[in-house]
Amino acid sequence: MSLTEEQKPQRRKEMRLFLFLVVCLFPLLSVAIVGGYGFIIWFFQMLYGPPGPPN
Repeated sequence: MSLTEEQKPQRRKEMRLFLFLVVCLFPLLSVAIVGGYGFIIWFFQMLYGPPGPPN
């Protein structure tokens, strides 16, 4: 069962989209999410001090 001529360009487009998502978008999103979370924690500690028992 071979692909028809109409399905080949669609399959190639889907493969390029998949590779873009896996190689570019997901790593950038993961770095942005972890960096954003770290920034929120850092800013929170600037306002309220580090965690631990009160003095």
